[in-house]
Amino acid sequence: MEREDYFFGETQDTDVKKVYALIIYDIVDNKARNKFAKFLLGYGNRIQKSGFEISVSEKKFDKILREIPKYCGSVDSIRVYRIAGQNLVYKWGVDDSILQDDLIFL
Repeated sequence: MEREDYFFGETQDTDVKKVYALIIYDIVDNKARNKFAKFLLGYGNRIQKSGFEISVSEKKFDKILREIPKYCGSVDSIRVYRIAGQNLVYKWGVDDSILQDDLIFL
């Protein structure tokens, strides 16, 4: 078992308040699923085939929430878990996530 602080290596005391969230999805159509994954890559790190961790400003988080319905069809499921407070992530098995020092949004 590996423990990881969910602040993704950032300190809690920053001037900019960050929103930490887990987004998981089950999208049936391959093309739609790939499009949604590309959308999420602009905001966070893929931690599983259908799961992303994001760390963004409140404004960007609200934008993500407004955009998500465009990707969800009638048979699909998308869930967003906003993480609050200081917690730890407990992990087992292979970690396929890509370590990223900085996110650059264009």
